Amino acid sequence: MIIVKRAAVFAALFLFVGLPLFAQDVSLTSRDGKVELSGTLLGFDGEFYRLSTDYGELTVDGSGVSCAGPGCPNLQDFVAEIQMSGSASMGAVLMPALIDAFAQRNEYSVSREEADHTRFAYLLTRLDTGKLAARFGFRATNTDEGFADLLADEADIVMALREIRKEERINAREAGMGDLTGANRSRVLSLDAVVPIVSLSNPVKRISPFDLAQVFAGKITNWQAFGGPDAPIDLHLPSDASGLNQAIVDQVMTPAKLDLTDAIIRHALPSELAEAVAKDTFALGITSYAERSNTQVLTLGGTCGFALDASRRTIKTEDYPLTAPMFLYFPARRLPLIAREFLAFTRSPDAQNVIRRAGFVDQTPEEIAIEDQGNRFANAIAVAGPETSLEELQRMTATLSPMARLTTSFRFEAGSIRLDAQSRSNVQQLARALEQGTYDARQLLFVGFSDGDGAAKSNRDIALRRAEAVLRAVSAAAVTANLDRVNLGVDAFGEAMPMACDDSDWGRQVNRRVEVWVR
Repeated sequence: MIIVKRAAVFAALFLFVGLPLFAQDVSLTSRDGKVELSGTLLGFDGEFYRLSTDYGELTVDGSGVSCAGPGCPNLQDFVAEIQMSGSASMGAVLMPALIDAFAQRNEYSVSREEADHTRFAYLLTRLDTGKLAARFGFRATNTDEGFADLLADEADIVMALREIRKEERINAREAGMGDLTGANRSRVLSLDAVVPIVSLSNPVKRISPFDLAQVFAGKITNWQAFGGPDAPIDLHLPSDASGLNQAIVDQVMTPAKLDLTDAIIRHALPSELAEAVAKDTFALGITSYAERSNTQVLTLGGTCGFALDASRRTIKTEDYPLTAPMFLYFPARRLPLIAREFLAFTRSPDAQNVIRRAGFVDQTPEEIAIEDQGNRFANAIAVAGPETSLEELQRMTATLSPMARLTTSFRFEAGSIRLDAQSRSNVQQLARALEQGTYDARQLLFVGFSDGDGAAKSNRDIALRRAEAVLRAVSAAAVTANLDRVNLGVDAFGEAMPMACDDSDWGRQVNRRVEVWVR
């Protein structure tokens, strides 16, 4: 007999259909009786059995076998069990809103079961038969706990406010869950950003990313440093175990090579953080754009005069440097059909509308006309260095003026040619649009830009290679698209149109990008 440790989610499944908790040994026999497999049932998704056997873990098509043994599920009244764990912010608002919309679209009724302040479930019942179809269970705590539950086989999907850590990725691969950074193992559900916030009564309107890191490292302690009153700065952050706090460390503190000071007031809920900052003129907090509430978001500035404001559009394009995508991660195993349908729904236009109404930034590509792009071209002329010729600026203007910029942009991990998490998701989004014929008979131009470090010609060559790499990635992902119907091309203008100052890692990261222009 094979003995393996059972996941809580499957224990819940067997309890629901009335099977003994520990009686999970089964035998699967082919319809002609010639093949029989025995082992411990790890899961059943309504179509396939997942079995631990002497030959390892096997997935078997249920239509070709019969099941015998006390662990066999009830095929007639099968209820899909999907367990989600991780970010409380995602579990509190975003995921329930998406489940409600999915249920309405597919003719299910929805009810909610409460267990405690972190555990609850949404039950989906078929309207035509009145039979329970699925139970979406939630454990809404934080991102760390979500990955821990996944590795313990107690969750099917992780809700994360940060990318998976290297050690978590390695542990998942060793546990047979695949590469959780792969295209089919993770996705960006919606977009958000890390933003510095102050009270509406605070006179300070702007701060640089490096100064922000210095404040939260305890190096700057008085508002006078920013032209404000002679008053100490009171610091507020999310709880240190939250994914949002970890995103703040990754994006604000780590690039500055600084650690957080201990003199910080912590908040379990983002709403509590925003409320505390709103009431205190001398408070400074960092939270998510979606949770800024009734506070003032500080503009990110630099010594060269550029200013970066957080907005729905600048977050979607990643022009705002401190973006914080919201992730779903799931292992390399089959989920129940209704779970796969739900995940497919999350990419649909209807789901993007739900995401937008919930206060988060959706991923629907938008076209931005030249006249709606602010001072980008004027800034390009104003800050052009001696190596950026008037001829090159004129070529850029002539090339791009008849076109519109897509909000779909591509940026790279620091010090790497690998696309960052949001950009990897953008590859899939743009590829699906090509497959659906969205840009048939139109021109898509992948345009590379760089920072200003190094020679202008070298920067342009690097930017062009990056644009070509992105085009290849999108074309490869658009498996069913007829690319002959779309005019695809590449160009590059190197350092000719910076978005931020080159005097910081943040600014250089923003400037290294591939934009998509459409005509």
